[in-house]
Amino acid sequence: MKLTFLFLFTLISLQVRAFNQNDSLSVWKGFQRLDFTFQEREAYIVSPKKPIAGNPWIWRARFPNWHTTADSILVAEGFHLVYVNTDNKFGSPEAMTIWDDFYAHVKNTHKLHSKVALMGVSRGGLFIYNWAKRNPQRVSCIYAEAPVCDFKSWPGGFGKGEGSSKDWELLKKEYGFTSDQEAKGYENNPLNNLENLAKAKISILHMIGLKDEIVPIEENSLPLINNYIKLGGIATVIPCTESPTELKGHHFEIETPQRVVDFIKYHATPKGKLQAADYHQLRGDFANSKTKFEETKKGRVAFLGGSITYGGGWRDSVSNYLTERFPETEFEFINAGISSMGTTPAAFRLSRDVVNQETIDLLFEEAAVNDATNGRTDTEQRRAMEGIIRHLRMANPKMDLVIMHFVDPEKLETYRRGNIPKVIQNHEYIAQHYGISTINLAKEVTERIDNGEFTWEDDFKNLHPSPFGQGIYTHSMTTFLENAFNTKKAEPSPFKLSKKLDSYAYDNGRLIDIKNAKGWSVDKNWVPADDRPVRDNYHHVPMLIGTAASKMARLSFTGNTIGIAIASGPDAGIIEYQIDKGSWQELDLSTQWSNSLHLPWYYTLASELKNDKHTLKLRLKPNQAANKVCRLRYFYVSE
Repeated sequence: MKLTFLFLFTLISLQVRAFNQNDSLSVWKGFQRLDFTFQEREAYIVSPKKPIAGNPWIWRARFPNWHTTADSILVAEGFHLVYVNTDNKFGSPEAMTIWDDFYAHVKNTHKLHSKVALMGVSRGGLFIYNWAKRNPQRVSCIYAEAPVCDFKSWPGGFGKGEGSSKDWELLKKEYGFTSDQEAKGYENNPLNNLENLAKAKISILHMIGLKDEIVPIEENSLPLINNYIKLGGIATVIPCTESPTELKGHHFEIETPQRVVDFIKYHATPKGKLQAADYHQLRGDFANSKTKFEETKKGRVAFLGGSITYGGGWRDSVSNYLTERFPETEFEFINAGISSMGTTPAAFRLSRDVVNQETIDLLFEEAAVNDATNGRTDTEQRRAMEGIIRHLRMANPKMDLVIMHFVDPEKLETYRRGNIPKVIQNHEYIAQHYGISTINLAKEVTERIDNGEFTWEDDFKNLHPSPFGQGIYTHSMTTFLENAFNTKKAEPSPFKLSKKLDSYAYDNGRLIDIKNAKGWSVDKNWVPADDRPVRDNYHHVPMLIGTAASKMARLSFTGNTIGIAIASGPDAGIIEYQIDKGSWQELDLSTQWSNSLHLPWYYTLASELKNDKHTLKLRLKPNQAANKVCRLRYFYVSE
């Protein structure tokens, strides 16, 4: 009685849902099929009786009732099957827009996996490859059966095949071609422009007939496969030769449907949700900060980095986690994030922004995005990161530190090529030497996207993460902290400072007030005369300003490194500088962003000087536009 009631309740629920959506329910090979209308087109979704975790799915293009053995096996094993009728649109740009909308609809409505396995028969090849090329991040694999890969072959009939004049006219109209010549010059057939698919390592499988006279393999599958392999793509071709053929060799039996099933299951079955801890390098423990928080009921936590740190999101969430994790502790949180700043600026502003304040117990450092984007050299990245760590540990030997490697599109692509981004290698080199823990969010986000958990375009969206992306960062960091705090240690103790790797590391970096220089004038309350934006601490503040009419500026300093922190705006000029009696050198102060804002920028002028007294001379290069200037907020040195 209970089972009967449950069955009737489920059936009624489904019928109500179907009625509400103007849909209808039917049975497909023993499985529930929901038929519905999408943008005035017939569509359906077949649901498995027991879906695989993560809801993987296959998407049929054209001829959905042809050779369905593999489809039915996959549904029986937990895959969803979807179809939308775009039959006479031949994979055109308009058809692809419909497919984009359909993808979003079925994925979100039925909570399907973010990556889909594409299946295309004959002219279905035009659909699956054209959509995959514009959406490689949404495709797990591609299976094609006697696929059309070049419409000049079919329906055009401009090669070995006989083509179809009726379909050729329909195709030209659909694509908007006004002549055969224009259509023949089209350069985005499936066999063209496969670079992004190959780069994404999307595997493809073709079942072909060797005697196909309708869609000759010499003009379709073979050139596509050849192009794909040359680009580094992964491709498999299986000729079907053991069964009789029909329609001039275009119709043939799929002799090994289980090969299709195995191929799709291997590439499209989710691997399960990845574990954040797999991307953490916990070197030691966080007993020092934990003990301080628990015993003194006070804690000071600093966040050092660029704009991803400066903005809210993960930083606020981590602060909330600490407050909840230690409810009796009174915390002070220091936001030392400044937009556009990487390790070099951090090494020299560290005293002002972090160390000169009261003792810090726990510090988060991020710079991987800006160090790479801002073009810092490998040597400078290592010297700066080593300088930061040594400076912090000398200020408080009991301070717990963690370095985060944040993600950006370039790092996504580097990891997908099987490499480690050089900036992460540089930071890890220093972190490992000094026993500093790291969180590799760049790798974690890349592999979660590739595992189909979310997408960059729809979910993460930017190197400045969306709220969803901020949640990914927060989850990983709080998981790290929970594991770090739970690691048992007898008692807290100071960290031993390892041997210095680079004698020129910026561990004694500091800023020098511009009032120490002579020769140029100081604007005590500088604001830009144009409408370009400025950063905090770079307007309504003193600026040392040099113009073409200015005298030479001089600064006496002691140390082995000298640099200038400037506001690099649209009028940033070219300077010439000399250290002691060395040769004059030239430096263009503009950056690729200078036309958009007055950007804080750190230029290291020399970094391997004798650690002694020196004199720096600055002047504007002659014979440049009269409005070009140099605006200095600070000098910086390291001893």
